[in-house]
Order: sequence, then structure tokens, then C-alpha cells
Amino acid sequence: MKSEDIPAFVEEVAATGCNITGIAGVGYIVGDADLPDGQLEEVMPKLSAITKSYGKRDHLLEEITEYLVSIGRSYPLPGVH
Repeated sequence: MKSEDIPAFVEEVAATGCNITGIAGVGYIVGDADLPDGQLEEVMPKLSAITKSYGKRDHLLEEITEYLVSIGRSYPLPGVH
């Protein structure tokens, strides 16, 4: 995965219904654990396909997190402290 792929990656993950969220200074979570069981089983193959198509992204952890925070997909939510 390259830096320029981050917005598309986030958009594809979010389109599955997962609440991908950046946690400043920590990293990010995909949000799949918050899905109801039936939906989780449906989403897992989609997430696997997305992960496979974008490849390794560990080297972009900070950039992905910063992008998520910059678009308001963060915890705590912007303005909430």
C-alpha cells in the first residue's frame, strides 16, 4: 500500500459498515468487532479482500491514523474531551 491509497482504503473499509477509527498517538481500529454477528460474517470476506488488494500497510500506520483523525473518524470524537 502507498500513501496515496489511504483515502480509498478508508472509504472501502467504511463502505462495508465498519466504523474505521483513528486513535491519535496509538493507531486505528477497523471497527469490525462492533458489528452484529450476522453482519460480521457477511463483512469478513469483504474486509479480507480489501486487505489483500491493498497489501501491507504497517509502514503507514501513522499516516492512516492521521488521515482518519483529519476527516473526523477519530476517538475521542472531535470536540469531545
